Amino acid sequence: MKMGEGVEWGLHCCLTLAWLGADTPVPTARLAAAFELPPAYLNKRLQALVRAGLLTSTPGARGGFRLARPPEAITLMDVVTAVEGPEDPFRCAEIRQQGIGAGLPAAEFAQPCAFTTAMRRAELAWRRELAAQTLADIMAAAPASAAERTRRWFERPAAR
Repeated sequence: MKMGEGVEWGLHCCLTLAWLGADTPVPTARLAAAFELPPAYLNKRLQALVRAGLLTSTPGARGGFRLARPPEAITLMDVVTAVEGPEDPFRCAEIRQQGIGAGLPAAEFAQPCAFTTAMRRAELAWRRELAAQTLADIMAAAPASAAERTRRWFERPAAR
């Protein structure tokens, strides 16, 4: 399973906003600079998080993003789904009914494809694991130095 880099970006931005406990919105440009990311593309990922209710967005010169919920109420799966969408990563095209299986009676295919069943089981385990972990869990597991370094960086004036 391959996820786009936007998932990583979204996760790190959410963690950063959680560490900052932002009373004021953090601009996209500032978040992008912190990770050396392209602001326009990052903004698209952040807007997906807003649409999912994970972030709030304030427009304007003093605008930016904040967490919409407390860190303990945002799961890793919430972020993945917001950025990647809810679709299943494995899609069975029923190729067993083509080629050597073409023309066989429908009864031959009454049971779901074994690969579809195995993939779905694995995907559900993956989703459960990500849904069981929150931003608060990640914050607790991260070194305190990472949180402090992040706070110090954001306290500095933005480079112009």
